[in-house]
Amino acid sequence: MRRSMITRAASIMLVSVMALSVFGCGDSGAETGVATTDVNMFEPIKEEDSNTGSEKAEDTAESDDKQEEEKEELPAEIPEGMYASELTGLPISEELKNQRPIAVMVDNESEALPHFGTAACDVVYEIMNSTLNNRITRLMAVVKDYEAIEQLGSIRSTRPTNILLAAEWNAVLCHDGGPQVHINPYFSRGFCDHFSGTFSRVNNGKKREFTEYILSGDLDSQANFGSGKVAKEYWDGFSGDTPHFNFVEYGKETHLEDKYEKTYKVKQIILPFPHNGSVLVYNDDTEKYEYYEYGERHEDEDTGEPLAFDNVILQDCSFSQLDENGYLIYNCLDAGKLGFYITKGVAKSISWSKHSDQDFTRFYDDNGEEIVMNRGKTYISLVPEDSWDKLIMNEVVPEE
Repeated sequence: MRRSMITRAASIMLVSVMALSVFGCGDSGAETGVATTDVNMFEPIKEEDSNTGSEKAEDTAESDDKQEEEKEELPAEIPEGMYASELTGLPISEELKNQRPIAVMVDNESEALPHFGTAACDVVYEIMNSTLNNRITRLMAVVKDYEAIEQLGSIRSTRPTNILLAAEWNAVLCHDGGPQVHINPYFSRGFCDHFSGTFSRVNNGKKREFTEYILSGDLDSQANFGSGKVAKEYWDGFSGDTPHFNFVEYGKETHLEDKYEKTYKVKQIILPFPHNGSVLVYNDDTEKYEYYEYGERHEDEDTGEPLAFDNVILQDCSFSQLDENGYLIYNCLDAGKLGFYITKGVAKSISWSKHSDQDFTRFYDDNGEEIVMNRGKTYISLVPEDSWDKLIMNEVVPEE
């Protein structure tokens, strides 16, 4: 059973205008750095309140023991027969090294719940799917070891933005149709392979649009990789040797408050998606952000595992509405745009850039250096620019 969510009004609101000064915006493919970032969100962590130096607070022995029991620990070194996944930086079977990930469009309407398999995915995007229906969101789950998931979904249609995001992972986009007039021009350019509507139907007592799932074995069936029409292994310069993010050295952790003067304690993040009521809440024991929507914690139907993340990335991103049906495309090919990187209960203002279809989205600190991220699962949200000032970050989780 999913946990009810805390609903008390937020105590600290992100309401100020954020100014960003950028240098180095050159030709496509050039890296962009940030000269200065002036963020007036709320007071940064004070030295006496931080977890650094002689001022570090002492936890009780009981609390320490509990966290040691519940926190996942990395092995001292990558075990034999494994490599550090390019998606998470965590050990995964070396047999999967050159296998392309899949990017799965998961319906996020309340009728589509509960989800299956999402908690096992490596990177999860949440973005607005339509300007109508109170800005309902859809998830795009990127996963490397997809055959380890018995049931994933339910599956729904895609949008142009998802094609651009899946392409930077060289992932095969798995969906069920979409607005053809808007998505076909992107698919025709050949930078993103995809499978549409070829997955299993599960009799779950719901309407047909909520019954399609990827079951174990589906992707190796005749209709998919088995046909030979879509390569199962990386192509076009992609490799399992290339991490998508700038991960911290294996076996170590990055603590933003140790490296940067201006950081912010963040225990609760309220996204400006009114339909879903999307919220991330920090779990002190696991040091992960757990996803809530529709007033409850998101838990996988099969395992009961919460959808939880080591890293949270929020990108301020403008969009263009494509027609009167609410279809849209995010302007995710941009440079020097504002964002936040949040990990281990602390946030840092960043900028982001993506220069072309298959370019990685890169994330930079105030000095123009690529942000160093913790290894683990990552949540990414493209927050609409026109509602960026409605993003709420709480230093503490308000009581009921």
